[in-house]
Amino acid sequence: MAVSTEQKVLAPVIRSQPKSPVSEAFRTLRTNIKYASVDRPLKSILFTSPAPSEGKSTVTANFALTLAQAGYKVLLVDCDMRKPVQHKIFSLKNHRGLTNILVEGKAVKELVNVVEPEGLELLTTGPIPPNPAELLGSARMASLLGELGQSYDMVILDTPPVIAVTDAVLLAPQVSGVVLVLKAGTTLVEMAREAKEQLERVNARILGVVLNGIKRKGSGYYHYYYYYYGND
Repeated sequence: MAVSTEQKVLAPVIRSQPKSPVSEAFRTLRTNIKYASVDRPLKSILFTSPAPSEGKSTVTANFALTLAQAGYKVLLVDCDMRKPVQHKIFSLKNHRGLTNILVEGKAVKELVNVVEPEGLELLTTGPIPPNPAELLGSARMASLLGELGQSYDMVILDTPPVIAVTDAVLLAPQVSGVVLVLKAGTTLVEMAREAKEQLERVNARILGVVLNGIKRKGSGYYHYYYYYYGND
């Protein structure tokens, strides 16, 4: 059966091919991140990329699912108010979400979607606002992240690319760690370096890099590799 390019990008591989090498790579990523910070437990992780179309939303969704499958109480928050896709990945509507909480003071429990069978909880962006950076950098957003950290084992944020807009840089200092997603053969070294430097300038704690889109010869599988270079 032919599969469209969009379906290839959006379908969580951890579900469609749970025994594949790609799914195993995500489970390895989960284990590596778990043990990357024994002394400073991670409560929130931000995923971003240097530029668009490098797979950060797909990686984020699959990683969140692996955590939920392992029994963690996980909330995935789509903070990409420029080009939200998490609701598409999980076939949900995006009429209400994060924007309604930040602007209208709606309660989180009213707007969270439960993704079965994993039990992953997902907060979509909601209506696209004219001022995403102002909302994501607001005191209300900082307070919300603190509240969510009390209610969940792990909060995962899907954010826009670092170099394109400032949203991820605004949120990075407020989370436990940051994972940078790069795409083999696409991400330029200079852009990866610039993204890393922008995050470091705001004292973001970069946990490591996921390199995706690597095709193993003869297998037809696209692999995800994780490289940890933190100091603790």
